[in-house]
This record gives sequence, C-alpha cells and structure tokens, in this order.
Amino acid sequence: QVQLVESGGGLVQPGGSLTVSCVGSGGTLSRYHTGWFRQAPGKEREFVAVIKRSGSGGTTNYADSVKGRFTISRDNAKNTVYLQMNSMKPEDTAVYFCAAGSQAISAVTLARMYYHWGQGTQVTVSS
Repeated sequence: QVQLVESGGGLVQPGGSLTVSCVGSGGTLSRYHTGWFRQAPGKEREFVAVIKRSGSGGTTNYADSVKGRFTISRDNAKNTVYLQMNSMKPEDTAVYFCAAGSQAISAVTLARMYYHWGQGTQVTVSS
C-alpha cells in the first residue's frame, strides 16, 4: 500500500515559479502512474499532469491549460515525483494532489482510476 505526501505549496506571485513534491512510501513510485491533480474551491478535481510508470515508458502527459508551463518529473532514488510550475497564473490557485495508480494508459488522466492519494498542498497565485 503506497502512501503519498505532498509538500512545497505556498503563495507565489503571478508569473512566478513553484515546485511541489510528492514523496512515496510503502511502494515504489516508478511502478505506478503518478499524476498531479488540482481542485479549486467550488470546482471539480482536474487533471494536471502524469508521469507513467517505468514499465510503460515513463512518458508524460499534461492538461492543455498547463502545457509548456508545468513539468512533471520523477527521482527514483528519492521515490519522489515533482511538479515544477512556471509562469504561474491566478487560475492555477488550487489544492494540488498527487495520486498513484496502475490503470490502463488510456485512463491515466482520470482521477477516479487512481486509488492512492496524498492529502494535498495549497498553491495560491496572487499579488
């Protein structure tokens, strides 16, 4: 049973950068698809980015809203997945969650297909 803990959230100005981390324990993250999702107040949880498990090539996918600004990466030695966020916008404000799953590749952007979740970390983009 893998457990996930996010950290690194905080307040950042528009145009700024922030990196959030997801540390896994009880399991090896490289054996799972690890996704980042976010949820703003009053909105549904939405897909942000995913890095697929090593056995599926370790490739990445991004939501259109963050493509070119956010980068997901994995450090196998630290069993950690990162989300580097650049050129941030006020609409990036949300609680960011990491999740791990073993579903089919066609379902890696679907929150309901992940069965391991962290507690979330707040990211606020404001001047």
